[in-house]
Amino acid sequence: MQQKLIHRAEYERLLWKLKDQKLIKVATGVRRCGKSTLLQIFRSELVKTIPQERIQNYNFEEPENLRITNWLEWYDRIKSRLVPGVMNYVFLDEVQQISQFEKLMDGLYVRDDVDLYVTGSNARLLSSELATLLTGRAFEINVLPFSFHEFTQTYETVVSPERMFADYMQSSSFPQAAKLFHVGRELVPAYLREVYDAILKKDHGARHGIFLKQAFRKVINFTIDAIGSPLSPNKIATRLRNEKQKIDGRTVESYLSMLTDSYLFYRVDRFDIKGRQHLATQEKYYLVDVGLRNALLGKELESDSGHLLENIVYLELRRRGFQVWLGKIGDKEVDFVARDKDGYTKYFQVAWTVKTPETLLRELAPFEKIPDHNERILITTDMETGSHKGIRQINAIEWLLNRPD
Repeated sequence: MQQKLIHRAEYERLLWKLKDQKLIKVATGVRRCGKSTLLQIFRSELVKTIPQERIQNYNFEEPENLRITNWLEWYDRIKSRLVPGVMNYVFLDEVQQISQFEKLMDGLYVRDDVDLYVTGSNARLLSSELATLLTGRAFEINVLPFSFHEFTQTYETVVSPERMFADYMQSSSFPQAAKLFHVGRELVPAYLREVYDAILKKDHGARHGIFLKQAFRKVINFTIDAIGSPLSPNKIATRLRNEKQKIDGRTVESYLSMLTDSYLFYRVDRFDIKGRQHLATQEKYYLVDVGLRNALLGKELESDSGHLLENIVYLELRRRGFQVWLGKIGDKEVDFVARDKDGYTKYFQVAWTVKTPETLLRELAPFEKIPDHNERILITTDMETGSHKGIRQINAIEWLLNRPD
């Protein structure tokens, strides 16, 4: 039976806006997040108006495409298949597998008859070493696993939003994991562990020689366990040294950088709301998929559900195009300071529930210290919504489902 294809509406719209623009379209994101499928969907629509011979597609994780690893040979092969006098559309999947792939990208970019699309699972595609070459030439589309809205489209029968949200938090947002969930939910943890091992082996093992290092895995587990809590490399190193693990803060910092490069984690820095300045300490790290936490650490939904909800809200804000920071106002913390594409700022607090007066007052307190009049939103799983002196309280499930156009 053919699997149901879930459209990624925001990403697809963006690809169509960028079509034929003189930019390299770079789809980045963690392995198995759906980058290749996204471009497959785009090609399937493209071929309705563009002849197939003007579209070339190469996946560099397929063994037959790795027989040639020299970038110039690939350039010559692609060039020889271009239809002259018209625009050609070239797709390079996991292009970082090719030696000196940046020269291949640049060689195709400078041609007036090529519209170039590439994917990669490692931030080296846009790292400082390529900055000079690709400045003004590349547009990054950072692809995340399924949003909750996309996850709900995997159901074949009518299920309540509350039940689907519980499934979303307990299973996974990875596209293939979401499909496996409907076959047998017991299959999901094993699949996620396989994805995790692939990330470590392909993004870190080959490049850094640390795939089997116990300290590296301990840093990952500690960071996963500390979702929603401020962290620093020195704090992690101290904790691991207490567990008889030899490691220092500088090594932890390099490990965390590798993990964000592979999009397993996203680092969020702090912002002083009153002083209007960025702060360089006590950042947080959010996991690309909360299902990985249960699969790797054996933790269930009830374990730290508030921080898991915070993680989900952060990823959703990224999907909606916000720049996001942690907020500091005096001695209080605001979960997220989010700036939209038009430069407008919103403040978000996230709590699993605020049913008790004490909890509600605690969550509202940081908002009351903010001196400006930007929108302030409290997101919870409570059914109760409304306003608290201008502060909107909204239901998390409704907010996740009611996506902006």
